[in-house]
Amino acid sequence: MAKPNYAFAKRQRDLAKKAKKEEKRLRKAAGGDETDATAGEGTAPEGAAPDQSEQTPAESPSEPAGDE
Repeated sequence: MAKPNYAFAKRQRDLAKKAKKEEKRLRKAAGGDETDATAGEGTAPEGAAPDQSEQTPAESPSEPAGDE
């Protein structure tokens, strides 16, 4: 049976702890808490939805074409 590599396990724990600490620091620097940061992750990129919606109503003119 192989011996556990305690040094490797410790390094992995330290790296995970460091990454978590860095994420927390970035969240604090952004000025939002965890709920605000995760709420916007599922949305579309900025400008994607408004650009598409602005281009689609080009067919409908301000006056109906059949009235004249």
